[in-house]
Amino acid sequence: MFAVYFARHGGPEVLTAGEIPDPHVGRDEVVVEVKAASVNHLDLFVRRGIPGLELTLPHVPGSDAAGVVVEVGSEVTTVRVGDRVVVDPGVSCGACSFCRDGEPSLCPRYRIMGEHFQGSYAQFVKVPAAGAVPMPAGLTFAEAASLPLTLLTAWRMLIRRGRVAPGEDVLILGAGSGVGVMAVQLARLAGARVFATASTPEKRARAKEIGADIVLDPGAEPVERAIRKLTGKRGVDVVVDYVGRDTWVSSLKCLRNGGRLLTCGATTGHDPTEDLRHIFYRQLVVIGSTMGSRNDLEAGLKAVEQGKVKPVVFAELPLTEAAEAHRLLETRKVFGKVVLVP
Repeated sequence: MFAVYFARHGGPEVLTAGEIPDPHVGRDEVVVEVKAASVNHLDLFVRRGIPGLELTLPHVPGSDAAGVVVEVGSEVTTVRVGDRVVVDPGVSCGACSFCRDGEPSLCPRYRIMGEHFQGSYAQFVKVPAAGAVPMPAGLTFAEAASLPLTLLTAWRMLIRRGRVAPGEDVLILGAGSGVGVMAVQLARLAGARVFATASTPEKRARAKEIGADIVLDPGAEPVERAIRKLTGKRGVDVVVDYVGRDTWVSSLKCLRNGGRLLTCGATTGHDPTEDLRHIFYRQLVVIGSTMGSRNDLEAGLKAVEQGKVKPVVFAELPLTEAAEAHRLLETRKVFGKVVLVP
């Protein structure tokens, strides 16, 4: 089959288009013909090389896919050939106590498509039957492919773990990212007043279009100072920070006493300097979140189907231009998702 892969770590130039072996379906697996695959920052990290992550090279990146089921295993009864599906990118053992409790992303054997095993920058992708989720009606394949990883992550982080409630103030850093776009919409859906940051006038305008009440320019003045002014020195109830090192201290300062900091990543570095007094004296709560369950994904997709959350596709590029898609993401000019199509 045709795929985009890399045989060594490095910059976007290591991505190569070519032929690789077709996937062979197992008894409880399905093969999906990929009609669209979206690009995430995770793809960039995997391509560059993540310390401690050992890959079998060549490796196909990509954690998001939407397409049509073309083959099912002998024991599969929940999915049929011809079904239009999105792929749940997370795979767990299904047997440990975390999996039995409906918390697969806590499973010690949890893996993510495109990170731990071959991904979606390909003509076909093989996944467990449980990972083939019905595609919401009314969406294009590109729109559907833009959703799984970011929607799943944001739903679990804000709704399940963060328990954002009506009337709360929520600050979302980097509202133009894939997770940020989903987080703004979900905070709004939960009934919160939504503050956000975005680096350009265009991004700030788009953030307001999708539900942010107030959008700050992080280059105009320190975000914590702006938040204190806007909240009468109280601070916000919740900060969503997946930026990491560059914003961590500021995020703690933006919170009210007893507030909650939600994090699902660290794009600028995972080793911030922090003053622990902010956490224990002000009784702040730091909540980590990674991916989620199929129930989380289905709940998010239901909100999409009902028109309460909208996919935001910044650009569609041919799969053969995956390297250019990576370069585009690295410019940080993207608002929403870049999607690769055959």
